[in-house]
Amino acid sequence: MARPELNFWFEFASTYSYPAAMRAAPLARANGVALYWRPFLLGAIFKAQGWPTSPFNIYQNKGRYMWRDLERICRELDLPFVRPNPFPQNALLAARVALIGLTDGWGQDYCRAVYRAEFGEGRNIGETATIAQVLTALELNASAILEQAQSEKIKLRLRAETEEAQKLGIFGAPSFVTADGELFWGNDRLEAALAWAKR
Repeated sequence: MARPELNFWFEFASTYSYPAAMRAAPLARANGVALYWRPFLLGAIFKAQGWPTSPFNIYQNKGRYMWRDLERICRELDLPFVRPNPFPQNALLAARVALIGLTDGWGQDYCRAVYRAEFGEGRNIGETATIAQVLTALELNASAILEQAQSEKIKLRLRAETEEAQKLGIFGAPSFVTADGELFWGNDRLEAALAWAKR
């Protein structure tokens, strides 16, 4: 009998994707669910909704609540938290590298390391030097990987992932989509998504 599956759609600039990325894999293993990490870019999706930036920047009360809520969540999970500046950060290169890593077997460790750098240490993941440092710390060939991330093949893959997210009706991150197409949005819906995937 095949293991149940769950697609984990995430954006590196997404605040709530940080705690989700740190807890998704062990929870999926504990539930016997195969978890597939799917990086995409929220910018195009926000623009389609008429937002030029994160809604947390547009709606100040919502933004203030989100930052405080994220602080509480990180404290509960014993995760370091530093509010990134600027916000949202440019996650284009980070996402392209993630596609390479998720194919080559080091992607999950890389994704968690990027989130730690951004939200745990306050580093700018939009800077090539930051991504290079993350890769080097994982004992990977940073220069070769960064060169590959600029290839047309990887650029097209990320564009296709973002287009697929739009087709699935994803409007924010993190989002979880089960094999039967059920969509769950938000870090706090991870457990519900895993339970549905096991049905």
